[in-house]
Amino acid sequence: MDSLKVGICGLGTVASGVINVLNRNQFEISARAGCKIEVVQVASRRMRDNCDMTGISFTTDLNELVNNPDIDVVAELIGGHTLAKDLVERALKNGKHVVTANKALIAEHGNDLFSLAAENGVSLAYEAGVAGGIPIIKALREGLAANKISALAGIINGTGNFILTEMKDKARDFDDVLKEAQALGYAEADPTFDVEGIDAAHKLAILSSVAFGAPLQFSKTFTEGISNVAPEDIRNAEDLGYRIKHLGITKRQSNGIELRVHPTLIPESQLIAKVDGVMNAVLIESDAVGQTMYYGPGAGSEATASAVIADIVDIARALKAGVAPSVPPLGFSMDKMKEIPVLDIKECVSAFYLRISAEDHPGVLAEVSSIMSRHCINIESVLQKESARIGELIPLVMLTHEVQEAKIDEALKEIEMLESVSGSVKKIRVAQFAQAK
Repeated sequence: MDSLKVGICGLGTVASGVINVLNRNQFEISARAGCKIEVVQVASRRMRDNCDMTGISFTTDLNELVNNPDIDVVAELIGGHTLAKDLVERALKNGKHVVTANKALIAEHGNDLFSLAAENGVSLAYEAGVAGGIPIIKALREGLAANKISALAGIINGTGNFILTEMKDKARDFDDVLKEAQALGYAEADPTFDVEGIDAAHKLAILSSVAFGAPLQFSKTFTEGISNVAPEDIRNAEDLGYRIKHLGITKRQSNGIELRVHPTLIPESQLIAKVDGVMNAVLIESDAVGQTMYYGPGAGSEATASAVIADIVDIARALKAGVAPSVPPLGFSMDKMKEIPVLDIKECVSAFYLRISAEDHPGVLAEVSSIMSRHCINIESVLQKESARIGELIPLVMLTHEVQEAKIDEALKEIEMLESVSGSVKKIRVAQFAQAK
């Protein structure tokens, strides 16, 4: 095989990046793949001028590309659900290998699509769907194949990380920073997927499946966004020696796995707490290696294109050698995948940051502490923020020791019923990771 022929669906940011990187680095890529990788056709709603299309056939008909007998690999780079799923299914049934950057497609339909790929003897590769240019899927599936993974935590949405970084560094409000993120192209006109954690939940569901050998379970992922993180919470966290990051966390427990996305306080001394701006990072804890962390751009034209092309190179190598793809899509042989229960968030154990708006008079702290004690919740530290007083109300800030979430919620219901407490108690989970040795 002298040439691997690729068809690209879409001509947006990532698709143009794939074409540009292939054109620029053709020698190195071909030498690594063992053959020339050639884009022969692109299908998109309209032609664009964001890359050199010389020698590439263009069509507005996706069916024409998917049915093109000359194409070996289809790169699905249009995103979304319905159209992308239909396109990928048809490509796989036509015996074409598929590479995608579509994390929503994999997280929500991957179980069925991987089975379909296996039935047709082709690959469905998705490295670009999680953490952009960071080769985190390969690291989990291949580099850490000897390890039993115990936990994984990641900053896996650059938009949310940019917003929280700006709020911390420049004391800005969430709404103000969100508008800038939209102006810069980091956030969509409808930013729900990014700021409410859905994008991160898609990625976490994939990472959890690869880490623990369970089928994809996106629908069971607890998801909480960053829109309710207030500037005072960020300042309080700093006063306590922490930073707030939007994390995806999955952990192996004796009775199941945790699968949760939410704002999290992390000690500022820990490396993942220092990941700022639009960058991503994934921290993995495993038995043989210990702790490893993977850092880099989680999005962007050429960063994501790098991951797309890496998957294409893997397919080219297998075809050149005349063998079937040797790495299972989720890292475990499909007949060895097993259902693992996902714990309800109420069953998860965490330390907590609490911000209570209370009247400033003697005995309030004692009342709150008494309730916490009755629920067997230990308080690690307390701040009374006199500088943040609003009329007769003063913020009372607490960090607790680890406790099951159900218990902290029961205590907070009682605290919120106190006459001296106004409104709801702000609750943010706290995480600490063992420092790498």
